[in-house]
Amino acid sequence: MKSEIRNPKSEITLLMPVQYLKGVGPARAEVFARLGVHTVGDLLEYFPRDWVFVPRAIKINQMEPNRTAAVIGQVESTDYQSHRRRPMFEAMISDDTGICRIVWFHGGYLQNQLQPGQIIMASGKVTLYRHQLQMTNPKFIVLDEKHSQSAEYFSGGVYPATAKLGSRQIKRIIRPVLDNLGELVQEFYDKSFLKKANLIGRKDAFAWIHLPPDEKKLAQAKRRLKYDELFLMQLGLGLRRFRMKHFSAAKACVCTDEIDSRIRRRFPFLLTEDQDNCICEIAADMGRSEPMNRLLQGDVGSGKTVVALYAALLAVANKRQAAIMAPTEILAGQHFLSIERYLKGSKVRRALITGGLTGKKRAELLGQISCGAIDIVVGTVALLQEDIEFQKLALVIIDEQHKFGVEQRAQLRKQTTPHCLVMTATPIPRTLAMTAFGDLEVSVIKHSPPGRGTVITRWVDRRDRPKAHEFIRERLKAKKQAYFVYPRITAVEQDSDVRAATDEWRNLSDSVFPEFKVELLHGRMPSAKKQEIMSEFRKGKIDVLVSTVVVEVGVDVPNATVMVIEGADRFGLAQLHQLRGRIGRGEAKSYCLLFGQTDNEAARSRLEVMTRCNDGFEIAEQDLRLRGPGEMFSTRQHGLPDLKIANIVDDFDLLTMARRNAFELVRQDPMLTKAEHRNIRRALLAKFGDSIGLADVA
Repeated sequence: MKSEIRNPKSEITLLMPVQYLKGVGPARAEVFARLGVHTVGDLLEYFPRDWVFVPRAIKINQMEPNRTAAVIGQVESTDYQSHRRRPMFEAMISDDTGICRIVWFHGGYLQNQLQPGQIIMASGKVTLYRHQLQMTNPKFIVLDEKHSQSAEYFSGGVYPATAKLGSRQIKRIIRPVLDNLGELVQEFYDKSFLKKANLIGRKDAFAWIHLPPDEKKLAQAKRRLKYDELFLMQLGLGLRRFRMKHFSAAKACVCTDEIDSRIRRRFPFLLTEDQDNCICEIAADMGRSEPMNRLLQGDVGSGKTVVALYAALLAVANKRQAAIMAPTEILAGQHFLSIERYLKGSKVRRALITGGLTGKKRAELLGQISCGAIDIVVGTVALLQEDIEFQKLALVIIDEQHKFGVEQRAQLRKQTTPHCLVMTATPIPRTLAMTAFGDLEVSVIKHSPPGRGTVITRWVDRRDRPKAHEFIRERLKAKKQAYFVYPRITAVEQDSDVRAATDEWRNLSDSVFPEFKVELLHGRMPSAKKQEIMSEFRKGKIDVLVSTVVVEVGVDVPNATVMVIEGADRFGLAQLHQLRGRIGRGEAKSYCLLFGQTDNEAARSRLEVMTRCNDGFEIAEQDLRLRGPGEMFSTRQHGLPDLKIANIVDDFDLLTMARRNAFELVRQDPMLTKAEHRNIRRALLAKFGDSIGLADVA
């Protein structure tokens, strides 16, 4: 057996720990681990954050104005001029042919980096200032004797680094690995496809991303690696969708004209065209034995709850159970109240189960659920607990799906494979719908039901707060109600500028609105207290509700016509829009007042978008551009890999092509068993198998 054990240092493989590479060792391997790099494969995908292309160094007397050049010289003197309107760091460098002046505006950070006597290489555009050649804000590197004439040492990738592991050290460790790309990197596609798709070979892509000969080849490398990343993601989603359709069986819930008529009689209004279209799509899905896997998205107040209840009642009409899961107790309670309102006098048996339900009452309710005596169960993540068993669960409805992880969704399907309807009031741009929800069919409610009041949004300057308070007072006198939402429950010393709900509740109740009933609501309160406060607010017994974002989703109080968002500059666009959606739910005109002071350009852009736009889908697109996909939805929550080089916004055309090709491959070879797909299958399992649930693809 001993003869079969290979020295881990003798052969480089993708799975080999980076510890065994030259120049790493155990200590540096720990630093790499903190960067997410554990193996040689991880190292190859630790892509540079920037690239430097330096022309061959010339002498200072060869420099010409308005041209880009690289020069090597000794630092003769340095001077930081902090008193200027634009603070400036100046260095004079020389070689054996002349002197060049270099300036960096706002360059105070260079005082400890550049010292007289050092040899540096500087690369940038040459200009003429007072008849003297100079460079402004060039890139530079301090050279040692060994590399004083090496432009290559300066060129190439610039890696995300740490204090203990610099970019140049990472570069030195990666370069020898690139010599082994022939053995390490396997091609996915045949030559005809590469030519048709205008993609370079995979080995060249890895070589050029780390050490690009020029900018054109770097662009080709990026395009190929981005495509591969998006293709493998879409392939995983396609396989998950295929498995759900073809390897799982659900109870078909048939919708007859009689059932449709009985359900619609429960709603005291006509459904909108959008609602009708979504119901038709859902009913068609539920009428099949393939499990439905559908996303229902609609703006705040668009009527998703009615569509979801229709689906639940369709399951009940087929003598099956439905479960509705919400991310918070407040939202679960809100759903239950809506269901109670629509099903008053109905024979449909329904129950609310939350974490606060314990003891004998809980045991009794669980017994009713397990024997099928409860038709519709509404709850929070408490529904996922092991002791909850459904006798004949046919439909799972998950609200605000992005707040649940893949594993949590899977737990509801532990005993059977019910139909699954996912809802979100956060409108999802096409790009995210194709990624985070790429395995779901999509139904959209674009327009809100008639009779909803308009919402006017204003960004309020600090000086205008007293006027805003007077305006709110007039609305309260008119028997309307208001929300005041704060980013924190309690104040934090390190961030004293941020107002907190508990402090401001006292201020609002004692000083600003002493003549009105002002109450506090936040997530740390006991469940019973939260429910009591929301009930009082809903009944109009509380005038002003001071809260955290616990009211972000699902709270429905038509008489509340004012929403004040304190520290609005600290919230994302989608969250601001969600909060604004708590008002405008009745016929009266409503007002959303954004309180926030900031010089941050991105934050100012968000607030300006809010004041001019009420369309949630347009806001979602803007949010995606401003914040990027990683912040809008956690990829880990969806079981998707983090994208290391692709960006679903900037690379939308590549994403579309990758999705089309991936789904076509699933149709041709759904188990990826053909010989020509061996490398793709291997890469898919190695990269995404655990996170996307594909480890059992045979």
